Amino acid sequence: MASSLTTFADEARIALDTLSGRAAGLFSPTLRLGVTGLSRAGKTVFISALVHNLIHGGRLPLFEAQKSGRIARAFLEEQPDDAVPRFQYEDHVAALVNDRTWPDSTRAISELRLTIEYESASGWNRLFSAGKLSLDIVDYPGEWLLDLPLLGKSFADFSREAVELAALPVRSDLSQAWRELASAIDPNADADEMTARRLAESFAAYLRACKFDERALSTLPPGRFLMPGDLEGSPALTFAPLMKLSEGRPRSGSLQAMMERRFEAYKTHVVKPFFREHITRLDRQIVLIDAMQALNAGPAAMADLERAVTEILSCFRPGRGNFVTDLFSRRIDRILVAATKADQLHHESHDRLQAIVRRLADRAVARANFSGADVDVVAMAAVRSTREGTVKQGRETLPVIIGAPLKGERIDGETFDGKTETAIFPGDLPEKVDAVFDLSGKPEDNEPSIRFVRFRPPKLERTAEGVTLSLPHIRLDRALQFLIGDHLA
Repeated sequence: MASSLTTFADEARIALDTLSGRAAGLFSPTLRLGVTGLSRAGKTVFISALVHNLIHGGRLPLFEAQKSGRIARAFLEEQPDDAVPRFQYEDHVAALVNDRTWPDSTRAISELRLTIEYESASGWNRLFSAGKLSLDIVDYPGEWLLDLPLLGKSFADFSREAVELAALPVRSDLSQAWRELASAIDPNADADEMTARRLAESFAAYLRACKFDERALSTLPPGRFLMPGDLEGSPALTFAPLMKLSEGRPRSGSLQAMMERRFEAYKTHVVKPFFREHITRLDRQIVLIDAMQALNAGPAAMADLERAVTEILSCFRPGRGNFVTDLFSRRIDRILVAATKADQLHHESHDRLQAIVRRLADRAVARANFSGADVDVVAMAAVRSTREGTVKQGRETLPVIIGAPLKGERIDGETFDGKTETAIFPGDLPEKVDAVFDLSGKPEDNEPSIRFVRFRPPKLERTAEGVTLSLPHIRLDRALQFLIGDHLA
């Protein structure tokens, strides 16, 4: 699908940009790592924890270069792209470590360069390599990525698919106001700015409602309707799908003609530059998903998450090149799909969580006709906010997690104050993976037997000398090994 997102002129510009970047990095190897995920999947926390653990020599036993002592140091440098906002690592770590609050979510694209000095494990490589890798980390909202499939669709395609999604049982009540408004409007009527505005605002309100915890839905394009940034109120965001479209070319001056023009402007001025300037420049990619939130919401949310991951994978350029082709084109050769917040489960359920994500990723890979890259999955927590224990309940011993739930979190009728630690038995994930995707039963039959709450970041341990240790995690080291380990071999 990615090949259909650009024109010949776009490809020429991409080739020139890639050649320029390769030339600049000829004597200073770089690896561009894309970090994406839908809102609240933990992108900001992942990047902050990755950098913090590498800079401070964190406990990373599955990250071979760190385990073997071959990393001399890791440090931040100026990023290469002056026009891209810097990822505010220092502010985010201060929130985690000092305030014990989760940092603000990703609202736009940002970048950070982390340079790693290391000794190669190979004597041959030590002769020809400077032992230095610049890791350019590119953070961007997954909602923006879900816009990329729009490049291959007409306004009629977009409208038809949006109406079909809105009519699904899990969405129908949330979309009712917009569907009633859209159904009462004649697309062939004269273009009217206030009508366009009412439709766009109603459609955006429906998309926002889909993100509430109770539904936890993921497939919500156009992404800038949820995160407009400096485009808020512009004509490029003042459009919406229409019903009862005229066949063929719409009448000039009609509402349908206006909506089509603005839809095409959105693709041209918002979506395509994002793809050309950022996505086509990536070497590796991690896709973070909040499977916990979707599990809480039930099978419909899990099915929607699978749909979103399918669309995300379809936007990347997978594959491996050779010395010549790599000069003009970057391909993503490794993608990691990571279920975050594994610390909300006891470790006995981690294998089941990973099996759920494996099933979701495998089906998404097959549906997206995705090939040419290694795809792996992991259940992880970039920052571990709980510890484990056991409690006695009658004759039964239950595995529990212990931590301070965020203020306002509720479970079993109890509302937490954000300060008090408590032990929680979150329940067990189903042994059979298909159960969490099963839409065949009645809604009440699909109610999950597990409930998760969000916890505050942990209070960091200190050594006897008063040195603060690195942020604790679950399988961050495994993620690092898959994503960059081979470049430090």
